[in-house]
Amino acid sequence: MKAFTALYVGFLSAALASPVAVADSEAVQRATPTTKRDATSVQENVSLCTQYAYYAAGGYEILNNLWGKDQATGGSQCTYYEGTSGSGIKWSSDWSWQGGQDNVKSYVYAGRILDKGNTIDKIKSMPTEINWSYNQTSNVRANVAYDIFTSTDPNHVNSSGDYELMVWLGRLGGVWPISQGGKPIATVTISGYSFDLYFGYNGSMKVYSFVRSGNNDIKSFKSDIKLFFNYLTQSQQYPASAQNLIVYQIGTEAFTGGPAKFSVSSFSASVSV
Repeated sequence: MKAFTALYVGFLSAALASPVAVADSEAVQRATPTTKRDATSVQENVSLCTQYAYYAAGGYEILNNLWGKDQATGGSQCTYYEGTSGSGIKWSSDWSWQGGQDNVKSYVYAGRILDKGNTIDKIKSMPTEINWSYNQTSNVRANVAYDIFTSTDPNHVNSSGDYELMVWLGRLGGVWPISQGGKPIATVTISGYSFDLYFGYNGSMKVYSFVRSGNNDIKSFKSDIKLFFNYLTQSQQYPASAQNLIVYQIGTEAFTGGPAKFSVSSFSASVSV
């Protein structure tokens, strides 16, 4: 059994919920995948439909993290592990949520399983690549974002940290990141992509959100997350030598809308020290 804590990601909304800690064997769904292999991938089928259903394979983990479902008047969500793609994985999620327009219902994610005790300054690189899509956007309030927590405590729970770094590749239906002033503190270009940088607090946690600039989502993304930390270290006094990497994930945070399908045809992430 894997004990884990559901991830909470703060966003600007009418009401922010508290994170939910989960360490219950009933919350973890285990499954035997149906497998089909070819030269470059392994197709598997694992359905995760309970509130905190979890699956891990090949150094990655997937969580059907429906932490805010009680804020909905109706709806449901299932997430699917679909096998490997090159050095990474494929996965998707179907959802439909009604009610509580400004309340997050879920943050389903895939993340890299990490070794503990790596401070950001000791990490050489964090290369990652993702290709994603939504099957419709006219009735969707959601984002698509990397979420990375760091802390001075290498054993910190994965529901929070001292700092939260987000990279928003998609912003659908007018949702916004946490922001003290309601506007960007900078506009930066990293790996050829332009981002508006927002800063705010989620409780005592400092949150830096790099939100894709303009109106076009970044559906094919290849970069090194360490470059974002380098920018924060140089320009925002981020204490890289004192912060341990706690989680390294990407997912979609659903507010309302649907039925919608979020698909990731390939996602890979790694950490080099």
